[in-house]
Amino acid sequence: MLLIVGYFIIELLASIKFGIEIGFGWSVVWVVFTSLLGVILLKMSPYAISSTLNNIALKKFNPFDAQNAALSYILGSILLIIPGIFSDFLGILLIFYTLYLNFFAKMPKSQNIDDEFNYKKGDNDVIDVEIIDSNSSGDNKCDSKL
Repeated sequence: MLLIVGYFIIELLASIKFGIEIGFGWSVVWVVFTSLLGVILLKMSPYAISSTLNNIALKKFNPFDAQNAALSYILGSILLIIPGIFSDFLGILLIFYTLYLNFFAKMPKSQNIDDEFNYKKGDNDVIDVEIIDSNSSGDNKCDSKL
């Protein structure tokens, strides 16, 4: 309960300070713009999450970071929808964290194609050849009658 009251006090003070700095009209435009941005991002969340799942399938992203990215994307979108300056700030931070996890976080190198097909060391130097000896069968069906 104390956290909720603290959040509302911080939200109120931030909104008043922001409104004084840029003006009431521009602060309303800001809140409407970020709310629309949050709705658009929330509608696009299945695509963002499926992109993260594709990165997991390609072994470029670990599941823990993917969970953090998906959760921060959705929470950031919801915080952008909630009217207020402090919630918008938190939402933008979470969206940037998602971008960081998806594009800038250290991702392990994808495995070599050799590892994917379980080759042993030196197997990629071997050429598989089949030799067919046509003279050993005795019956040559390639004789042509003219």
